[in-house]
Amino acid sequence: MIKITDLHFTYPGAAIATLNGVDLEILQGEFIAIIGNNGSGKSTLCKTLNGLIPNFIVGEGSGSVTYNGEDLWKMPIGEIANCIGYVYQDFENQIVCPTVSEDAAFSCLNYGHEDYVKKGLDALVLCDLLDKKDDYIWQLSGGQLHLLALAGALALAPDVLILDEPIAQLDPAHATQMYETLKELNEVHGKTIIVIEHHSEYIAEYCHNAILLHEGRVLWKKDARSALRECQQLIDCHIFPPQITVAAQQIQQKSGWKQDQLLPTTIAEGKKFFEKMGILPDFKVRQEVMNSQLAIQLSNIDVQYRSVKGESKSLFTNFNLKIFAGDKIALIGSNGAGKTTLMKLLVGLLKPKSGTIMLNGTDVTALRAEQIAAHISLVYQNPEQMLIKESVRADIEFAMKERDIANYKQQAQALITLFQLDAIAESDGRLLSGGQMRRASLAIGIALEPPILLLDEPTANLDIATRQEIIRTLDLLKDTIETVVIATHDMQLVCEFANRIIVLADGEVIGDGPREVIFNNQAVRRQAGIEPPAIYQMAEQLGGSAYTIAEFVQAYQKELCV
Repeated sequence: MIKITDLHFTYPGAAIATLNGVDLEILQGEFIAIIGNNGSGKSTLCKTLNGLIPNFIVGEGSGSVTYNGEDLWKMPIGEIANCIGYVYQDFENQIVCPTVSEDAAFSCLNYGHEDYVKKGLDALVLCDLLDKKDDYIWQLSGGQLHLLALAGALALAPDVLILDEPIAQLDPAHATQMYETLKELNEVHGKTIIVIEHHSEYIAEYCHNAILLHEGRVLWKKDARSALRECQQLIDCHIFPPQITVAAQQIQQKSGWKQDQLLPTTIAEGKKFFEKMGILPDFKVRQEVMNSQLAIQLSNIDVQYRSVKGESKSLFTNFNLKIFAGDKIALIGSNGAGKTTLMKLLVGLLKPKSGTIMLNGTDVTALRAEQIAAHISLVYQNPEQMLIKESVRADIEFAMKERDIANYKQQAQALITLFQLDAIAESDGRLLSGGQMRRASLAIGIALEPPILLLDEPTANLDIATRQEIIRTLDLLKDTIETVVIATHDMQLVCEFANRIIVLADGEVIGDGPREVIFNNQAVRRQAGIEPPAIYQMAEQLGGSAYTIAEFVQAYQKELCV
């Protein structure tokens, strides 16, 4: 169906090629994951499949890309769109109409299809959005917007669908919904599905095959389960193997115990694997230490959004919350629960209709954002919103320079080195990969060394190395940045980082406490669509609790050969 032969591509001004001799064949009806570290060429490869390269993105390219035997690079871009649909990593840029039904039908209208309305509605049915057809797009949650972008691509009935990081900013419930939709499109409607994905548990559950891309080359193409058992190679390429697979491998290696079963990649496989060991794990419960010195207090907060359609929408009503100095908070909840709104309130980007916000005992409700910036810093969910200058270095220097910090150039260089940005420091940040933009935006956020740091989805789109580097960096900054609040759907991050979890649903706090309290509350988990990480679910199946791979392996320590 799609055949790529000796494909090379180099961006203008780049010292090395992004794609460096790619050979690949994708067959009709495959559900395939493309995996690799940030900068390995995943997005670039996919852009060669939908005509963006070379029609709109210039560079030096060679090799061939064919679709059903036809040279894809010679096909008109409009013809490609009818065959190969694409949902971008920044999918919001694909949504161009004010209402859901209009946006779903737009591509068909653009192509002059007389039945464009019906085709748009049919696509909404496939994406389970038909009940939202008359809504304005700004009434949708992030997960629903992502599905709408998929519907817009589906309306043209392409045979191939490419999705770049389809669940990077989705809560677990919407992430599962997205993959269930893709599964139906693949199995029932015969679509060939290609996803760029960092979440190995979803690859194990849904994908047929996986392609490992490294330094612009395809190292291999294997069936998904076999691919995910290549633990060491995946880790060397900065990719997360499934937590259960890593835990099983570590226990095998430490115990010397072997069995004829393959390493597990899913919870169901893991249950059989660990039960067959015949070892009773000893799970420990770690007590969290809660802080008591008040840093922020929100009292009786009301927030309303103006609505073009109908009355204003109330998100927070009589909302109350306390944040204590030293807290490491994970703010979780479904898309649209109010996480980003809460963060905007804390930094003064959004003002409440009523209520007060106290910062270290001072009322800051009416202060402008720039007056609060030295005390609280927000790293945005979309990092490109923080990249406004001609280079990454200039972006990092900007806030310090504006505040007349004497040694701002030296401080900026220290941050560039800390976040491993030296190689791209003079590049325009808006042209970087998603993972590179994340690192740059975090450097910008901490440039003023605020005592309170807010991070909105800091690990979305990141490979294992960059993600772990961010967590290590936050740990290094604990003496400077006292309190951290992270809004995230990344449950592994929640388990590794947080000492307190706040759960939001429809603008209300429905859960607040340490990990053990929140994850053991089944009602809260159901209401907020929380899905704990695979290693926690695996421990649950075995009658205990473990939040990380290390804790899970430790539970078998008495039986392991050290």
